[in-house]
Amino acid sequence: MTSRNGLSSLLRPEDSILVLIDHQPYQLANLNSHEPQMVINNTVGLAKAAKAFGVPTILTSVIAERGGLLFPQLTEVFPGQEVIDRTFINTWQDKTVVDAVKATGRKQLIIAGLWTEVCVAMPTIQALGEGWDVTVVTDASGGVSVEAHQVAIQRMIAAGANMLTWLAVASEWQRDWARTEKAAELTKVITQHAGGSGIAYLWEQQLLNTPVPASA
Repeated sequence: MTSRNGLSSLLRPEDSILVLIDHQPYQLANLNSHEPQMVINNTVGLAKAAKAFGVPTILTSVIAERGGLLFPQLTEVFPGQEVIDRTFINTWQDKTVVDAVKATGRKQLIIAGLWTEVCVAMPTIQALGEGWDVTVVTDASGGVSVEAHQVAIQRMIAAGANMLTWLAVASEWQRDWARTEKAAELTKVITQHAGGSGIAYLWEQQLLNTPVPASA
């Protein structure tokens, strides 16, 4: 297994491709590793960050007729984009998805989905075996229990996968605040989805725009 060390191992927006897997009502109904609303928030934050940085994003569901459509908060980020509906539990066995990934010409494969132990672990392990550089976004994923989520993460790390949270992914894409062309868009995502960090930023802006009281 090759160690992920050095500057070149960090994520770059021009080399990244994001695949969001099975963020559907059926999976959410038995999500017990995280607070469900937090996973929705984090997934949408990740999707908006990808859009801001021009990272191609593939949306896929499994048997949506029975399992439900992807969360509307997610599909609204990419209006009009086709959601690839599969029968394969393992997304990486679905030719349509894999062909869409390969068509981008990018090699930094980023995956998030429900459930971690099934629909994230399977494609991650297969893609790693095929030589892909795979990052799993742990807080935009979730399992049927804390144990299931954690064991899946351990399994994927052992296979060579990289683990990040959604805000860490966005930070690696930004890398330098002097890169101002995307900073404003990322800041907007942070204010909407990064909890206390976003609120603190808004407070800072309020304070900076508050006139100093006149001396008596």
